[in-house]
Amino acid sequence: MKFTVNGFWGGYPGAGEATSSYLVEKDGFTLMIDCGSGALSRLQERKSIMDLDAVLITHYHFDHVADIGPLQYAHKVQNAIGGTEKVLPIYGHQEDEAGFDSLTHDYTEGISYDPSSELRVGPFTVTFMKTNHPVPCYATRITDGESVIVFTADSSYKDSFIPFSEGADLLVTDCNFYKGMDGSKPGHMTSEEVGHIANQAQVGELWISHLPHFGEVSQLKTEASEQFSGEVKVAYEGLQWMSRSK
Repeated sequence: MKFTVNGFWGGYPGAGEATSSYLVEKDGFTLMIDCGSGALSRLQERKSIMDLDAVLITHYHFDHVADIGPLQYAHKVQNAIGGTEKVLPIYGHQEDEAGFDSLTHDYTEGISYDPSSELRVGPFTVTFMKTNHPVPCYATRITDGESVIVFTADSSYKDSFIPFSEGADLLVTDCNFYKGMDGSKPGHMTSEEVGHIANQAQVGELWISHLPHFGEVSQLKTEASEQFSGEVKVAYEGLQWMSRSK
């Protein structure tokens, strides 16, 4: 299983970069988690648009779905060029009816997931946990039966992240605030909080993502490392993790 950062900013993209978007791959199958602003442009630096097999959306804030529309146009154009009829499944929850309805277009199909059940997508099994965010949002725990990756999506701190993340090989967290700040109202976590989760859940590695547009982001790693003694990385485009044989 391979995990690649395609976009990592919160709110809006930095110049030439993208907001939340990640690729999970195995056995030739590619799943995109979230499709934020700039995600489609950055995707084409590493693979063809038509190589995507599925997309999963954690919630419908623009920094997670802004490029769904361009992706839909891209699929329409590429199908026309290639004389194909490939339909891309886009998985999302139905707690935002308008958001969910927007996932279906000429060559994309919105498919609802039940957050209380497992979702099978290609070689992956995904389980969900509702987060603390101003809109309905779901963290994901993704496994190929051997390795486990947890993505918190957007959330302020909650204790349930610890059992949800327990033993994960890789934990990718929302971290939009620095140590000593309060992210509870906007629904985001601090460096200290994500380090605490990683430590208590005994994860293999911690990546800090959904980065803030203020301060020095390298400080987030320093602060998280005060809580978690394992490997900590600040997300950047192209950062990649690959499972090891067990």
